[in-house]
Amino acid sequence: MRNRYWQLTAAMIRTGILGYGGGPSVIPLIRYEAVTRYGWVKDEEFGDILAIANALPGPIATKIAAYLGYREKGWTGALLAMLAHILPSSAAMILLMSIVQLLSRSPVIAGMIAAVMPVIAVMIGMMAYEFGKRAHKGLGLVLGLAFFAAAFLLLEVVPLHPAVVIALFLAYGAIHYKVAERLRSRAHKRKSRKGEYTTWSG
Repeated sequence: MRNRYWQLTAAMIRTGILGYGGGPSVIPLIRYEAVTRYGWVKDEEFGDILAIANALPGPIATKIAAYLGYREKGWTGALLAMLAHILPSSAAMILLMSIVQLLSRSPVIAGMIAAVMPVIAVMIGMMAYEFGKRAHKGLGLVLGLAFFAAAFLLLEVVPLHPAVVIALFLAYGAIHYKVAERLRSRAHKRKSRKGEYTTWSG
């Protein structure tokens, strides 16, 4: 039990301190801790958590941290995970902001910030690639590309709020799942009846 509390604390401290660039840059770090390092959730469940967190108001990384903590150790785990994720980075931000204000015109500071951006882009790209592979596996290439194009149009051309787009796709996913289950059930029944008829005829 103590070990699980320690895991939550260590994981959220690492993600809070190393997640340069805001919420999107922290998501791959949290995914690594929750899925790869500790195995609290599978990739599919983390994708669901990410979708729900995107649809709700507030900082996305904090919501995911709270959910993972609650999932593992209830309300105490949720509180511990949030504090471990927020407090170290908050303390570091308060300490460093005074220094950054003094050195804001320094080319060294500007270069450090610029150097971090490609790393964040690569991390987000890797996570998007993993989600894309799962979408290809579950939906197929044509439908997966169609959904990608639809999401791009809804977000960039229309544009709709991301929460609305996520809600639309979640609703479609629920309908798609139910329809697929019914089709599989009917196909199984037809195979069973065909097998019974073949046995009776023989």
